[in-house]
Amino acid sequence: MTGAEVALFGIAAVIIGYSKTSVGGLAVVAVMIFASVMPARASTAAILMVLIVGDLFAIWHYRRNCDVALIRGLLPGVLPGLVLGSVFLAVVDDTLLKRAIGALLLAMVLLQLLVNSRREQIAERAHGRLPALAAGVGSGFATMTANAAGAVMTLYLVAKQVDKVRFVGTSAWFFFLINCVKVPFSVGLGLLEWTDVWRALALTPAVAVGAWLGVHTIRRISQRGFEVVVLLASAISATVLLLA
Repeated sequence: MTGAEVALFGIAAVIIGYSKTSVGGLAVVAVMIFASVMPARASTAAILMVLIVGDLFAIWHYRRNCDVALIRGLLPGVLPGLVLGSVFLAVVDDTLLKRAIGALLLAMVLLQLLVNSRREQIAERAHGRLPALAAGVGSGFATMTANAAGAVMTLYLVAKQVDKVRFVGTSAWFFFLINCVKVPFSVGLGLLEWTDVWRALALTPAVAVGAWLGVHTIRRISQRGFEVVVLLASAISATVLLLA
């Protein structure tokens, strides 16, 4: 591994820690970094272990800010989404997967824009089991194939008009649960190796730095302004992967 690759992994780890304790959409930049440094298929498992480290920091800090009822409504759709994502990973080659990740990230950007432009209309349709089921399936598929389910979760929670702290706390616990469920899927696909675990442990200090920054900035920044930055970062990441 070159010094440049080590630096990129470190930057990605800081971004993951920050996104886990602030606004999750920024994690797509880390997804892009991993998919650019490693083969796309291998990157999905490698970044998964780092995401779980970030989840642990997040659930510790937001352990009292989780809406269990929201998570309970989403879980029934997650497993079918994970299965669909696993099938997709099993049948596509590395080049197609990298472009698929880019297309998926771009779709997530469009979903975010939809949320920002039609919050009231979406809020009126966010109640009931069907929206929760759709969000669960979408989150399962997006996270299994590209570790990019943050925007799906954002769409659902913003539509439900969840306040910022409860938003982050609920997201933290939800993604911790589904990331743990993804581990056996990744093992079964032959993607997860012990080197991914050791890499995640080595990157833990960088994740901790990012998590600390996220905790100390979430209440001091303009949510709207930060969302614009996240959308731009997501769009750039998606474009890079589509053209790779």
